[in-house]
Amino acid sequence: MGKKLNELKAGDVGIVRSVAGEGMLKRRLMDMGLVAGTPVKVQKFAPLGDPMEIKVKNFNLSLRKSEAALIELDVAQ
Repeated sequence: MGKKLNELKAGDVGIVRSVAGEGMLKRRLMDMGLVAGTPVKVQKFAPLGDPMEIKVKNFNLSLRKSEAALIELDVAQ
């Protein structure tokens, strides 16, 4: 089932299906390891909910919810 990264809760795991967006933002996300087939785990959220921290390729990465909305995942239910 496909979901956007910003829709997941802490502890949820998914596999990157695609990265939307254009230009430098898409390139930056892909350079940080968010490419198709990569497992991603949501670690935690900031106190007000933005940004969120994810674990990808053995390192932690913080993304704003608007950036996370560009990443589509396959999530096991």
